Amino acid sequence: MRRFARLSLLMGLVTCSCQAPPRDFVRIGADVDAGTIDPRRMRDTTAYRVVDLLYDGLVRLDASGSPVPALATRWEQLDDVTWKFELREEVQFHDGAPFTAEDVVHTFESVLDPSFGAPLRSLFAPIERVEATGEHEVTFKLRQAYAPLLSYLDLGIVSRSGVETIGTGPFELTRWDRGTKIVLGARPTHWSGAPRIQKVEFLVVPDNTARAQAFEAGDIDVIQSPLSPRDAIRLAQDDRFQSHIIDGLAITYLNFNTLRGPLEDPRLRRALAMLVDQEVILGEIYEGSERAARSVLLPSSWAFSNEAYQPVFDPDAADALLDEIGYTDTDGDGVRDKEGAALVIELGTHSEDTNRVQTLELMQNAFSRHGIEAKLRVSDWPSFSLRRDASEFDVILLGWTQLVDPDRLLYEQLHSTG
Repeated sequence: MRRFARLSLLMGLVTCSCQAPPRDFVRIGADVDAGTIDPRRMRDTTAYRVVDLLYDGLVRLDASGSPVPALATRWEQLDDVTWKFELREEVQFHDGAPFTAEDVVHTFESVLDPSFGAPLRSLFAPIERVEATGEHEVTFKLRQAYAPLLSYLDLGIVSRSGVETIGTGPFELTRWDRGTKIVLGARPTHWSGAPRIQKVEFLVVPDNTARAQAFEAGDIDVIQSPLSPRDAIRLAQDDRFQSHIIDGLAITYLNFNTLRGPLEDPRLRRALAMLVDQEVILGEIYEGSERAARSVLLPSSWAFSNEAYQPVFDPDAADALLDEIGYTDTDGDGVRDKEGAALVIELGTHSEDTNRVQTLELMQNAFSRHGIEAKLRVSDWPSFSLRRDASEFDVILLGWTQLVDPDRLLYEQLHSTG
C-alpha cells in the first residue's frame, strides 16, 4: 500500500515485528498526543503522522523529497510567479462531498489569513492569491519567484464545508481519546486504491523505555517516536524484529531566544555554543545513534555543504570570549557577572525525551564550570510547547522535522524578515 509505506519514511527508526501472523491492523507507539489533526494548525510530529493518513495534498513527496502527483495530476509554471494545477476528478471527502478547486482555494486562503493563526503561514507568504480557474483547476499567483513552493504543497486539503477532520486521505478518523489513542479506519474508495491495512491505532506511551517494552510484549507493532539508544540497540539485535535506520528530515538543536536579556549579544550565544560538547553528547548519551551536525543544513539535502559549519567545542575560546564581553567573576562566588548582574541562563526541554533531559544536565554542568549559572526547566510537552510559542525561554533543546527544503529553516530563523 503506497500511502502507508510513505508513513514509514517519516520515522528516524522503524522497528517492526516480523514473526506475527498477517493481520489488517497496525498499532503505532507515539510519545505525545497530537495537538490537532487539522493540517493547517499542526505543529508536532504525531499530528504530522496522523494528518498524513487523513488528508491528501496537491502533491506528495517521494523518498527523495521530490513532488509527485496527488490531488493535482499535473502542473505547469506559466511564468516566474504563476503556477497552474490540474486537479484529480471524482475524488470525495470522507463525508461524501466532492473535491473541487474551491476546496483548494479555501484551504490556502485560511492558511494565509493572519487571524487564523496557521503555524506554517510563513511558508506560504509569497502566495498572493489562489484562484479556481475551473472546477478542477487552480492557479497560484505569487508575489515573487519562490523555489520551495512545490515542496510545501503536500499540505493537506480540507473541505470548504468547514468540518474539521474531514479530508480525502486513505484513512478517516473513527476515534480520538485525548492523551491515549487515535484510531483511523481505511477508506476503500480512496483514489489510489483501497489500503491493505484496515485500521491504524496511534497509542500514546510517553516514556521511551515503556514504549520499547510495549513493543517487545506485542502491545504495539511500530515505534514511531524517540527511543533510548540502549533500547534501540537491544531491539536491533533481537532476531524477532527488523530494524531500519534511515536519514531523517530532522535536526535536534538548541534554540536561542535572541530577545531575551543577555542573549541579545551574538558573542554570548557563540560562547555558549562553544561550551556544548557534541562528541560527548552523541557518544555518551545518544550512544552513536545520531549524526553530528556541522550546521543546520541536512546531509541528506541537495544544499548540504562542508563549507558551512557552526562553532565547535572550544572551552578555552569560550572563556576568552566571555572575558572579552565583560562577564567576569568579580566577587569570587564562581558566577560571572557584568555591571552587577549575574550571568544566569535557563535551559529547557520536555520531559518525554530523556536523552534531551540528560543533554541539558550535561550542559548545565559544563556552563557552571565556566562561571555561568544554568537553571533547568523541564516540563511535559504541552506546557513546554506553550512556552516555546510564547517565547518564554532562554535556551531550549528540541527537534525540527519535515525539513524538506533548506529554506524552511534557514529563512524562517536567520533572515531578518523570517
